[in-house]
Amino acid sequence: MRLTVFWQRMADHFGPGYADTFARDHVMSQLGGRTVHEALDAGWDTKDVWRVVCSVMNVPQEKR
Repeated sequence: MRLTVFWQRMADHFGPGYADTFARDHVMSQLGGRTVHEALDAGWDTKDVWRVVCSVMNVPQEKR
């Protein structure tokens, strides 16, 4: 998944204003105790990060 697609999905689910806030502030154990930004900076694949976000935040199946 391209990074632009990832961020579009984040904005679609959380809203454009909250997506970045969530990505900066929400630490997830499934990402090794990292935020979305930290996981991406550490080299995590965008698809894997999106799957974690979907799991943690109960993103509806049709938006995954």
